[in-house]
Amino acid sequence: MDILKKYFPYSFKEKKDIAALIINIVVYLVVGIVVGALIGILAIIPIVGVIIGILGGLVYLYVLVGIVLSVLDYLKVLK
Repeated sequence: MDILKKYFPYSFKEKKDIAALIINIVVYLVVGIVVGALIGILAIIPIVGVIIGILGGLVYLYVLVGIVLSVLDYLKVLK
């Protein structure tokens, strides 16, 4: 669990109500949208586009896992 808290610190912030959870999820979604826009711009360059595409996939995975961990932490499934 300490490893998850190390790599996803924003997911384990104290969430006292549903509004804090929704704000947490919106922050993750905004990060995903911004990175997606940057990937779209940089994908035009042939060699850099492949590398950025791979990194973009990792960022999307990070965002998805962060949202799932936020919800699980809010529901007190994770200790």
